[in-house]
Amino acid sequence: MGGRTEVERSGIIQRAIQYRSLPSQKLFHNSKARFKGFSGPIGSGKSQALVQEAIRLSYLNSGRLGLIGAPTYPMLRDATLAQLTEVLKENDLPFDFNKSEFFITMKDTGSKILLRSLDEFERLRGTNLAWFGVDELSYCQEEAWLRLEGRLRDPKAKQLCGFGVWTPKGFDWVYGRFIEKIVDGYEVVRAKPYENKYILEQVPDFYERLKSSYDEHFFEQEVLGTYLNVASDAVYSSFDRDVNVKPLTVHKRLPLYWALDFNLDPMCSIVAQRRGNELHILDEIKLHRASTEDACTEFLNRYGDHTAGVCIYGDASGLTMQTSSGSSDYKIVKLVLKREGIEPVTFRVRQSNPPVRTRVGLVNARLKSAAGEATLFIDPKCKELIKDFQEVTYQANTLSIDKLIDHKRTHMSDALGYLVHEEMESKSKVGPQSRRLL
Repeated sequence: MGGRTEVERSGIIQRAIQYRSLPSQKLFHNSKARFKGFSGPIGSGKSQALVQEAIRLSYLNSGRLGLIGAPTYPMLRDATLAQLTEVLKENDLPFDFNKSEFFITMKDTGSKILLRSLDEFERLRGTNLAWFGVDELSYCQEEAWLRLEGRLRDPKAKQLCGFGVWTPKGFDWVYGRFIEKIVDGYEVVRAKPYENKYILEQVPDFYERLKSSYDEHFFEQEVLGTYLNVASDAVYSSFDRDVNVKPLTVHKRLPLYWALDFNLDPMCSIVAQRRGNELHILDEIKLHRASTEDACTEFLNRYGDHTAGVCIYGDASGLTMQTSSGSSDYKIVKLVLKREGIEPVTFRVRQSNPPVRTRVGLVNARLKSAAGEATLFIDPKCKELIKDFQEVTYQANTLSIDKLIDHKRTHMSDALGYLVHEEMESKSKVGPQSRRLL
């Protein structure tokens, strides 16, 4: 844009300013959501998007009160405020800065912009806001955001809006609220890496320099904008929600793969199909304090009309005779499915479970191989399995999976691991380990 002429239209003062928005920035500004977010890697223009949106809303909501927040006072002063005042000065937008009370008054409109650190969020109670924006939201506590939400209630505002910008920081509350399970009234724009052509024009090797400075996970988070578990050693490090999660459908002419992890609470299993070299995880079944027969009943409720057969996989412990029933878990499965007329039914269960590292390695290779190929895909409704991929970690300084941090975790991914190990492992191995039972 060019020029700095001032126009009065419908009570709103307009100014044209110098701002060549990137595609993701444009989507962010055009969003009409009450609460919106801009997630992106280093160099994606998050800070520019933040201050441009703040300026836009201060003009749109003439004479009203807005707020810009940052995780700490030093960040607010040295980064956020510096960026805001730079843009205001570059575009000859008249303003006053009250240093003692830390707010800006826009002279064109009389709008006031409070500048606040969010590390003491209890101080955010009080005056009604027409809008607010938060820099580096993932470094703020969720309670601070909720306090600001509660203050977004100015009845004279032309557009009520709360927004935040951030670099991904694992599967935190920001990820949960804006991406994993979007709350009503929320919208997020995720900037793509290498999108900022202006940086590349000035520093062509910008990203290559960062690649040489960061380790693989940190580079993925900070430079590529990927959500991953960097706080600890993620077991399923190859999982990428954007690649591996997509809507899937049941193919009526292909057999179902049903893989079980026998556990009293919860009892977990996954339902899958093989499509060429791809494994599609179609569904998951999670039951609390359930028997093996309960699991069969639920499976039949969902897939009892499938006529292409069922292949059974799972935990080798299901081969052990139960004292209470006088039968093994797999024999119960076999009897129930036969009783309901499900056929053909085949069992691909090994006499002993494969080493954990072996099956985890095979699952990771299917999520993303060394060649960059993904052949394992999960339907979005498989929420427990997805959570496993995101949250299951190794115990500190070991290669043992941490099964104590959350009793709900690992069961779905264990069930899948048995299936992947049996279906995807090289069939060239011989001996007792490859012996199939039932």
